[in-house]
Amino acid sequence: MRTVREVRVGLATCGIAAGAEAVYEALVTEISAARAAVPVKRVGCLGMCFNEPLVEVVTSDGTVDRYGRVGPSDATRIVREGIVRGILVADLIVDSDAFLGRQVRIVLENCGRIDPESLDEYRSCDGYRGLEKVLRKMSPGDVVAEMTASGLRGRGGGGFPAGTKWALAAKETATPKYMICNADEGDPGAFMDRSVLEGDPHRVLEGMVIAAYAIGASRGYVYVRAEYPIAITRLKRAIADARSAGFLGERILGSDFSFDLLIKEGAGAFVCGEETALIASIEGRRGMPRRRPPYPSSSGLRGKPTCINNVETLANVPWIIRHGASAFAAYGTEKSKGTKVFALAGKIKNCGLIEVPMGMTIRDIVFGIGGGIQNDGELKAVQMGGPSGGCIPASLADTPVDYEALKATGAIVGSGGMIVLDQETCMVDVARFFLDFTQKESCGKCTFCRVGTKRMLEVLERICAGRGTTEDLERLLDLGRKVKANSLCGLGQTSPNPILTTAAYFRDEYAAHIEERACPAKVCKPLLRYEINPEACKNCKLCTRQCPVLAISDGDGRVQRIDAAACVKCGRCKQVCPFGAVNVSTGKVTA
Repeated sequence: MRTVREVRVGLATCGIAAGAEAVYEALVTEISAARAAVPVKRVGCLGMCFNEPLVEVVTSDGTVDRYGRVGPSDATRIVREGIVRGILVADLIVDSDAFLGRQVRIVLENCGRIDPESLDEYRSCDGYRGLEKVLRKMSPGDVVAEMTASGLRGRGGGGFPAGTKWALAAKETATPKYMICNADEGDPGAFMDRSVLEGDPHRVLEGMVIAAYAIGASRGYVYVRAEYPIAITRLKRAIADARSAGFLGERILGSDFSFDLLIKEGAGAFVCGEETALIASIEGRRGMPRRRPPYPSSSGLRGKPTCINNVETLANVPWIIRHGASAFAAYGTEKSKGTKVFALAGKIKNCGLIEVPMGMTIRDIVFGIGGGIQNDGELKAVQMGGPSGGCIPASLADTPVDYEALKATGAIVGSGGMIVLDQETCMVDVARFFLDFTQKESCGKCTFCRVGTKRMLEVLERICAGRGTTEDLERLLDLGRKVKANSLCGLGQTSPNPILTTAAYFRDEYAAHIEERACPAKVCKPLLRYEINPEACKNCKLCTRQCPVLAISDGDGRVQRIDAAACVKCGRCKQVCPFGAVNVSTGKVTA
């Protein structure tokens, strides 16, 4: 009979939202009632968000039984059969081989395995061993050289080499120097940094301390958006525990090196993900970018040398120090080393948090790890890089995921959002959605971004409403090129990317909206018409009762009729009709 060592419950934001707290409490109650001496552990994101709430039963030999979509009522069976009797609860077991089998977990190696609020558990997984090695055996120059040799590039978007950035800050002589962790993750559909902070906060702290030692920083900040309350709570606990244990503060681990840090909660401005805007926010000023040079490495926070890396970049550091630069460089491609964490979302069967070697193709990620398109649909495109990224069509699905290859398509790696789109997606509307986001998030400092994004959005809204012209499309592309070339910071410079890529790869959809007044995907509401087929209608009046604006009434007494003038095109009638009698059409009305 198998002996159970521990039970893990995924209690990151995704698990909690799915009801994992109730599952955790039920498991604790049932295990207590069964008098089984098995600990129930709170862990971070297990990655398989599509199967939340997730429970893992770990046996003494290391075997892991994964149970998915667990409810509180399933706790009794898991305890009585899976724990007490050692028998699998087969109908709750999830097949994780396809999802996890091709991943390489460096950043996420502890996420879902350890209690994120336990320093002892982090240390049991070689936590702070990298810091010990650095302080006892390596000079700051050695650390910079090791990071340079690893080929690690910044995982926050631009892909600037981490070793080079550290070297620039290290050579500066002014003091004090600052080390900043950029956790201002604001891309729609992105949750990589949040998940790492929720699941393994000590790892990020260890990376920060090592980086601070390498550049000679004595003070630091973790800039994290206030919308991440669980991450902030766990990070605060980790900082307090690390400080008490001597991993932060004065004379760390008995060395001559001292470093301490604070948390700065951001108010949720997307532009504060840009380095100079982030610095302004920490200083108590409005988060607005400034021209560079000078770069933060020479004149950053309070005019002093400052190094800024994002969460994922810093989370790679302890692993690289422990295993060596060559071990990290063994993964990935010639110019894009290591692994990359992605938030896989959208019209994908297996949405969640993944970590793959750089160079894996989009097709392998979507169909190999992601399981393909929902409802066995057809892949249309993948939107990568957040609002600053671009849309890569299905025809380019064999593109490897690395910095150079994605840039060649017009997209970027970005921080790691990967939104999968199917054939029911309108690419013009996607461009409008992301531009609406960046236009609202513009700080307004420079004219090209402040005014240019507004004018582009107005043109896109006209096109989506069926009022666009051929001249509008040319005007849109011209504006996009000018905003890209002349904006002050990365937000403005990359904001046209969704437009430029969708117009390049899906020009026919723009043409349909302009020339035919049609939305091929039947998404843009102003271009749709809802009608009831009298031959299919059974006069059940279900659609009438569900219409929020009372736009449906008796036609000739035998069927229902939709008043086109009153219809708000919410689609509720089509959703509830059991007979398929509601038809949706698009395009010019012909006589």
